[in-house]
Amino acid sequence: MSDPRVFFAAERTLLAWVRTGLTIMAFGFVVARFGLFVRLLEAQRAPLTASAVSPSHFSNIVGIALVLLGAASMAFAASQHRRFVRTLPVADLPPTHNRSFPIVMALLLALLGTALAVYLAI
Repeated sequence: MSDPRVFFAAERTLLAWVRTGLTIMAFGFVVARFGLFVRLLEAQRAPLTASAVSPSHFSNIVGIALVLLGAASMAFAASQHRRFVRTLPVADLPPTHNRSFPIVMALLLALLGTALAVYLAI
């Protein structure tokens, strides 16, 4: 007797990790850009001070790290999901369901997150 609920539970778990990864990446982007916003405010307040000329890159580094963490979590979740689905009996896998689409989507989003981290670093 087959039970496709096991497969769908694993897929919901993958999608939860994808949402978590996207949230971490979005937060990282905001943190990275917040440093730019603070530097612009400092430049408006005191355009001739040394702090406006040599800005701190701490928020940019933290933001890039968060974007990479979100991308890595999605890639790891896709890999873990793929390994788990391989252990399921064929009877538990729905025959009309495309099993590779969520994995490809998670890996594509992880790749885009890595590209975002490179963009923020430049």
